[in-house]
Amino acid sequence: MEKIPALGLGTWKAAPGEVTEAVKVAIDAGFRHFDCAYLYHNESEVGAGIQCKIKEGVVTRQDLFVVSKLWCTRHEKSLVKAACTKSLKALKLDYLDLYLMHWPMGFKVPTPRSLVHPRLCPSQPGEEDLPLDRNGMVLPSDTDFLDTWEIVIRFQIQRNVIVIPKSVTPTRIRENIQERVFDFELSERDMNDILDLDRNFRMCTLPTAKNHKDYPFNIEY
Repeated sequence: MEKIPALGLGTWKAAPGEVTEAVKVAIDAGFRHFDCAYLYHNESEVGAGIQCKIKEGVVTRQDLFVVSKLWCTRHEKSLVKAACTKSLKALKLDYLDLYLMHWPMGFKVPTPRSLVHPRLCPSQPGEEDLPLDRNGMVLPSDTDFLDTWEIVIRFQIQRNVIVIPKSVTPTRIRENIQERVFDFELSERDMNDILDLDRNFRMCTLPTAKNHKDYPFNIEY
């Protein structure tokens, strides 16, 4: 099994016009792992940065580990392959090193007439990321995430412990991959200080999907 580089560049909320340069800086700094997703709506810009560095001879495709994710409105079995192909086309790549389910919940494939609160996908007018009902809650699909998962793993499945810092600031990108990131130890006092930070809450809970049968965040932690 190919090992996933332990440090990757996050691309969530990296705006078009910023992310291409961020990817180029990251590759020059030594990043070889890039965390992408259809939902981020910037895969074409990430791909442009990657292709630029490949053409310059800084890296080859084989040097890189590129991840993308299947969005929830594409959980129907018949839609998975097309969704993956769309990400590949945007990234200008022939293959992904890892393809994940973004969330373990399927949403209805939206149509404009069925939506009361449309949130338009900025890169594809007429398609919505979160199809919502009159109460602002997500419209679940009838899909089972296990069935979707069985399709996804036909592409690839790998696991590892990784860190995905996100930045579009060149100095911070370089700092994030400097050798000292991997060359430190936490003392017992450091560990206690970290444990004291526990606030017993989740940072991202997607509350508009609490009505979903597969909503994962009701589980105690």
